[in-house]
Order: sequence, then C-alpha cells, then structure tokens
Amino acid sequence: MILIEDASARKRDIEEKLRQEQETLLFMRESLEKSDQLTKNMVSILSSFESRLMQLENSIIPVHKQTENLQRLQDNVDKTLSCLDHVISYYHVAKDTEKIIKEGPAGRLEEYLNCMARIQKAVEYFQDNNPDSPELNRVKLLFEKGKESLESEFRNLLTRNSKAVPPVVILDLVAGDDEIETADEVSLEHLPENILQDLICISMWLVEYGRNQDFMNVYYQIRSNQLDRSIKGLKEHFRKNSSSSGVLYSPAIQNKKNNTPSKKAIKRPVYIPGTIRKAQKLLKQYSQHGLDGKKGVSNLTPAEGKEDMLDSEIDSYIHCISAFIKLAQSEYQLLTEIIPEHHQKRTFDSLIQEALDGLMVEGESIVSTARRAIMRHDYSAVLTIFPILKHLKQMKQEFDQVLQGTAAGTKNKLPVLITSMETTGAKALEEFADSIKNDPDKEYNMPKDGTVHELTSNAILFLQQLLDFQETASAMLASQETGSSSSNYNSEFSRRLLSNYICKILGNLQLNLHSKAKVYEDTALGAVFLLNNFNYILKSLEKSELIQLVAVTLKHPDKTYKGHIEEQLQIYQRSWFKVTTPITESNMPTFQPGTKLKDKERQAIKDRFKAFNDGLEELCKIQKSWAIPDKEQRNKIRRAQKENVTGAYRVFWQRYSNVPFTKNTEKYIKYRVEQVEEMIEKLFDTSA
Repeated sequence: MILIEDASARKRDIEEKLRQEQETLLFMRESLEKSDQLTKNMVSILSSFESRLMQLENSIIPVHKQTENLQRLQDNVDKTLSCLDHVISYYHVAKDTEKIIKEGPAGRLEEYLNCMARIQKAVEYFQDNNPDSPELNRVKLLFEKGKESLESEFRNLLTRNSKAVPPVVILDLVAGDDEIETADEVSLEHLPENILQDLICISMWLVEYGRNQDFMNVYYQIRSNQLDRSIKGLKEHFRKNSSSSGVLYSPAIQNKKNNTPSKKAIKRPVYIPGTIRKAQKLLKQYSQHGLDGKKGVSNLTPAEGKEDMLDSEIDSYIHCISAFIKLAQSEYQLLTEIIPEHHQKRTFDSLIQEALDGLMVEGESIVSTARRAIMRHDYSAVLTIFPILKHLKQMKQEFDQVLQGTAAGTKNKLPVLITSMETTGAKALEEFADSIKNDPDKEYNMPKDGTVHELTSNAILFLQQLLDFQETASAMLASQETGSSSSNYNSEFSRRLLSNYICKILGNLQLNLHSKAKVYEDTALGAVFLLNNFNYILKSLEKSELIQLVAVTLKHPDKTYKGHIEEQLQIYQRSWFKVTTPITESNMPTFQPGTKLKDKERQAIKDRFKAFNDGLEELCKIQKSWAIPDKEQRNKIRRAQKENVTGAYRVFWQRYSNVPFTKNTEKYIKYRVEQVEEMIEKLFDTSA
C-alpha cells in the first residue's frame, strides 16, 4: 500500500515538472518569434539608413573637392603676394638704407650692421635672379661703401683709443706683485670695454661678410706704433728720472704717498748702478794710463754726467726688455679677441717687429760700442755687457714663450744678440787676461813707495765684478771654448771654467808683478812692492767669494800667497844685513878684558859702530818713505826688524859701550837700544 502511494506521489511530481517544462518551452518559442520580428525591423531600418548615407555622400564629396581646390588657390595667392612683397622689398633696400650708410656706423654700429645685412641679401638676390638689373649695381656700390665705412670706423676707433702705456704703469707691471705693497693687482687695459666690443663686431663682420683682411694690417700698424711709443716713453722716463742711487721712483707713486697704500721703490732687475760705474772708472784709468803713458787721472776719468748717463742707458735697456715682454703678452691677449684665430700669429709677428727691432738695434749698438772700446784696450766696456746679457738670458724662456708661433727670423733675434754679446764679452775677457800679462814695465808708472800697483787693484776689481755675473761670465768663456753657449753645461763645469780664468788672470798678474819689481834699483823696494801686491791679492780674495772660486783650480791659495809674501819678506830683510852684519859675533874684534886696546882693535870697534850707524840712518831715511798699507803686515815687519836689529845691537852695545875705544864716545855710540827701536817703529811712515 505504501509503495503504491509513493509511486503515485512520484508520478505527480514528474507530471508537474513536465508541465513546467512545456510552459517554459512555449515561452521561449514566443520569445524567438518576437526576436525574429525585431531583427527584421532593425535590418529594415539599417538598410534605409545606409541608403540615405549613400545619397548624402554622393551630394557632399563634390562640394568638398571644390572647397579644397578653392583653399589651395587661396594659399597660392597668399604665397604669391608674400613673394611679391619680399621681392619688392629688395628694390627698396637701397632707398631705405642709403642715408644710414652715408652717415656711417659711428654711435650706432648695431643698426648699421643690420642695414649692411639687408644690403648683402639684396645683392645676393639680384645676383641670383636678375644679374642685369641696375638695382644690382646700386646695392653693390652701397655695400662697398658700407664696407669702407666699417673699415674706416675700425681704424678710427683703434687710432683714437690706442694710447701709449704710461711709464709708471709699465714699471709696476715689470716690477711684479712681489715688488709692490698694494692690494690692487697691476692690470693693463688697452681699450675701453665698449670700444673693444665694437672692434670685435666689425672684425667678425669684415672677415665673414666683407671678405676683407686689410683691417688686420691696419690693426698691427696702429698697435705696433702704440707698443713702440710705450717703450720709447719708458726710455724717456728713465732719462729724466734716473738717479745714481740705483732706485727709480715713479712720480705717481710719490704723489700718492699721503693718501694711498705705499709702494716700494722699483728695484733694478740685475745690478745697482754706480757699482759697475766705479769699476769702469778705475779700469778706464788703468787702460788709458797704460796707453797714454801719462801720470795722473785728471784727464782720464769720464765726466760724472756721462757716467750717470751710462747707468741710465743700461738700466733703461734692461727695463725695456722686460717691458717689451709684458707689453707683448698683453698685446697678444688683446689681439686674440679681435683678430681671427688663423691670422693671429702672423698679425702678432708683424705687430711686434718695430719695437723688437728697435731693442735689437740698441743691443747691437751696445755690443758695437763695447767692441770699439775693446779695440782701444778699454776692457771696462765688458762690464756694460754683463748685466744686460745676464738679464737677457734670464728672460729668454719667457721671451721664447711670447714669440711662440712667430716666424723663425723673429724668434732668432734674441739668441743672435745673446751670441753676439757672449762673443764680444769672451773676447774682452781673453784680451783683458793678455793685457794683465803684457802690461809694460814703465818706470814712471811704478809707485815710488812700493805700494799696490794699479794693475793689481784693477785686476782684482775686475774679478770681483765677475762674482755678480758668474753664470754670464762662464757662458762667455764656454762660448770661446766650445763655440756654443754654455746653457747646456752643468754648474760644476761653468764654475771650473770661471775658476780657470781667474787663476789665469792671477797667474799673469803674478808674472807681470815680478817683472815690474825688477824696475826698482833697490831690491828691497822691489820686495816691498811684491809683498804689498801679494798681500793685497790675498786679502781681496779672502774678503770675497773669489777665494772659493780660485780653490776649485788651485788648492789652498791662501797658503800659496802667504808663501809668496814670506819669500818677499825674507828678501826685504836682507837689506838690513848692512846694519846687522858689522855687529854680529863673527865680526867682533877679540881682546882680553882689562888690557889696553891696540890701535887696530880700537879702529875695528869704531868701524863697526860707524857702519851700524850709517846703515841704520840710511835705511830708516829711505824706508820711511816706503809704504806698507796693510797695518798687520807693517807691524809684523817692524817687529821682525826690532828682533833682528835691536837684538844684535843690544849684545854689541852691552859689550862695547863701556870699552875705552875712543875719546869721542858720542860720535860712535850715537844710539841707545831704545832709540833704535823707535827709529824702526817709524819705518813706512812719512809723517814721522
């Protein structure tokens, strides 16, 4: 029963689901039918829309094409009108710019260059499109006139604003920062900034558009003149303001003392004027004395004014060399801003020629003057070359840097001058050494009192001058030795060369002095003469660095000269043998004390006293007028004579003063021992 009920219930469920499925299927069928209907309606609508669009397109496209053609035509018309305006403007350029071009660029350079740009474009247009047009000739003429005006403006700007650099500024520039106690840097402004910018603009235009290089010649000519005037102004400043003190003061510096930071006096680069002049004066005295054969110096020394002038000329030339380098450096910096790069070296080479040639000619003139002086045996002239040559060699590296890129002929001018000075100096050094050796032994030229000969003092003075220019003198000697500059040799080689030369001078001097000493008839005076000269040489060597230089070649020169002095001292002491020999023990007469003297013995004692007295009086009279300037040597000789003479006389006097060998005692026993010492103490003293 239960099973039947379950089956019935299940059947009912299945029937219910079937009914629901049938209803769903019916609903879907109805929906599909509606959808088909809607689709058909949509297709119909779209088909209608497509048909209408096709109709619209067929109507619009012709209109669009027509509009596009019209727009193109409009654009062409506009372009044609624009081109016509542009072309017509070229025909108006000459008229629009002619007034400005005629008036020139002064005061309105930018506007002028804009006009020149318009004219240039007009020229290019007519050349390309209408070369036969009269307008082409008109704008060409206007362009050429404008270019000439720009060239003229370049010249005028440069001429009006190129002024010689004041000597005060140059001296500050040469002195350098270490020489000036001021917070302000020494600057050199050749041209005002606005003028410089105008020149740069004109230069660029002339090179790029004007196709013109003539302005570069104008530039170097004007700036070359300015450089030359600056250096000549410095020379004139030295001529007016140099003083023998060796320090040159700038008037501007002196005027600013009270209200600006003070500046040091500008120092000389390599020497102190007056020192060389003093040496030259003494050397000229010697040279002319030896040649003229006249005693005295009144007509031998140059006038003081000429000496000052010589100092000024040397100092001026040295400063002008330094000034040229500084000014040339500054000129090159200015030139690089105005002149195109590939023309800078050539233009700079031309720019510096006038000033450089002037300095080289002046240098050669100094060399020529020195050569003529050397031919007259005036070897002091080489002292003029020393400071100049030393400065030239010191500045050569900087000089070469400034002239880098210039022509070979320009670069070689300074080396040629240096070589010329070295050759001339070497000849002077060599001839001076020969003159020391060959100085004639003239009796009237010998000092009567046996003092130091002027040949000795001049030779030593000359050698002392070499101490300040050791490298320069070594280079001169090396050029003579090897035929080339000694710049490549080490300092030891140079020092040895100079040492050999100094020893040669001293050797020649020694030989000549020995020869001169033979002029004296009195051998003792000749010995005093040699003693004085050798002592002077030794003292002079010891007071300077000469002793160290001599020692490079001659070991222990002090011992050598002391040996020479001692040798002459021994020769001098022989002159006193006539005084000491009669009273020595070997010449004493022998007799027995208390016995009566024989006539022969009394006469012998008289002769000994007389010989001593006569010899002492004679030598003291003669040698009192002799001179030994060195106090130490003078005292040494006096002490030696006191020991030798008074020692022997004391023994002789003690032995015979109480012996009755004469009734006229005062005639023979004229001097006590103390009196003899006093007489010897007055030797070499004309005031005694």
